[in-house]
Order: sequence, then structure tokens, then C-alpha cells
Amino acid sequence: MSSFQNKTIFITGASRGIGKAIALKLARKGANIVVAAKSTEENPKLGGTIYSAAAEIEAAGGKALAVQCDIRDENQIDAAVNRAVEVFGGIDVLINNASAISLTPTEKTEPKRFDLMHDINVRGTFLMCKACIPFLKKGSNPHILTLSPPLNMDMKWFANHIAYTISKYNMTMITLGLAEELKKYSIAANALWPRTTIATAAVQNLLGGDMLINMSRTTDIVADAAYIVLSKPSNECSGNTFTDEQVLEKEGITDFSKYSVVPGANLYNDLFI
Repeated sequence: MSSFQNKTIFITGASRGIGKAIALKLARKGANIVVAAKSTEENPKLGGTIYSAAAEIEAAGGKALAVQCDIRDENQIDAAVNRAVEVFGGIDVLINNASAISLTPTEKTEPKRFDLMHDINVRGTFLMCKACIPFLKKGSNPHILTLSPPLNMDMKWFANHIAYTISKYNMTMITLGLAEELKKYSIAANALWPRTTIATAAVQNLLGGDMLINMSRTTDIVADAAYIVLSKPSNECSGNTFTDEQVLEKEGITDFSKYSVVPGANLYNDLFI
């Protein structure tokens, strides 16, 4: 595995959940982590701020920069990227983790919800990549990793929540497009998605409460998979839509029992799988 010592990792939505888990994993390997998120004050339902995440990252052995950033605003994106470069000297990895979700059928999808998902998931991801590319070109083993699903054309994924589905598929298409566009610069771009539901505030509050949490895995499985992907040579590992299980299996890891929230529980497949 390549070293992350002194590498700078820019993570959107890193104040909690999967983003924070990846941040902590890479911090333990010596990385500099840019915690870019909106949360500067604790939300009791969600937990975590950019400052509390930064404190955990530094306690884990990494360096952290907490930057308030709403990726719907291109000026905030540019300011956050410039601040990261000012503090750490560059950017080696961009992780597009920030995302909005609303699992509603068309008639119940309010325009503001549609716009929110597309502003964050699609436009935000695109503009984050755009802002980081000049620095990734100079980076060490540069990677873009996007938390978005494989492009599964089974109509059941469109039937119940078109707006959310197309926003997440757009994240994947941006990533696949960049893999081809940036190949000449040896900048990798891959998508990563959990095979099962993951125990996060979104699953707890929006999808299924405690019952679904107990049928889920911990964020550690996605963090471990992300670490493996980002360790690969950027000129060899690009243009993939991975699931966490696929990544771990390729490394010879087939026992996933330690990741279950409830040992031995039946697990629930994530969306788009």
C-alpha cells in the first residue's frame, strides 16, 4: 500500500458518517485532511461539526483543516480549495462524499428538493472536481473518489425516486467521464458504493430507524475500501464503479462479519445494488 504520510485529502461532507470514517482511516496513515462541510454547529439529529471532526482526525494522528463550505456555492468551493493549498501546499486526493437524499415519487418531489439534490450531488460534485483538477495535476498519486453507485438500469431504481436516482447516477457519470478526460494526467477517478446499508444518521433518520441500522454495516467497511482504492497507482486504477465488498474481495478479504452492527444479523442491500 502506498503511503499517505503528508498527502492532502480534501473530503466534502467529512463532518460525520462515511466521510468522517474515511478521514479517520487516512489520518491514521499520516494524511492531511481537509474537512469541508457546512456544519459549524451541532445538529442533535445528525451530530458532528467540521471542528469536532478535525479534533478527532488530529487525535488519530493526522493533520486537519476545518473549512466551512457549501458546495452549492462556487465561490465557497474556490475559497476552500485555495485555503487547503495555502495550508498544506497542494491537493493529492479529492473525495466527493457530500450528498442530499429525498426518496420521493415524482408527484411528491418538491422543486426545492429536486434542486437541492442536483445542486449538491451533480453541480457540487462537478464544480468540486473542476476546482481541484489544477492541483491534482501536480499531486502525488492523484485520485478522485466519488461516493456514488454503479449505473444499474433496472427500472425499479427509477420507479420510486427518479429525482434522487438521476442525481446519484450523474455523480457516477461525472466520475467516469473524468477518468477518461484526465487519463493523460494520470489522475484516477473512481466511484465507490456500499453493498449493504451503512449505519449513518441518514439511514437512521430517513430510511429505516433502528431496525435498518441493526441490519447494516459500520462505516469502517467503506473507509477500508476507500483506503485500498486510493492506495492503487493512479495510472492503473481508474474508471471503475466499485462496491466496498468487491474492493475488499480483490485484496483477499472475504470475512466481513466484523463490520456488522449486530453480529450475525441479516443485512439489507443498499440502493442500486
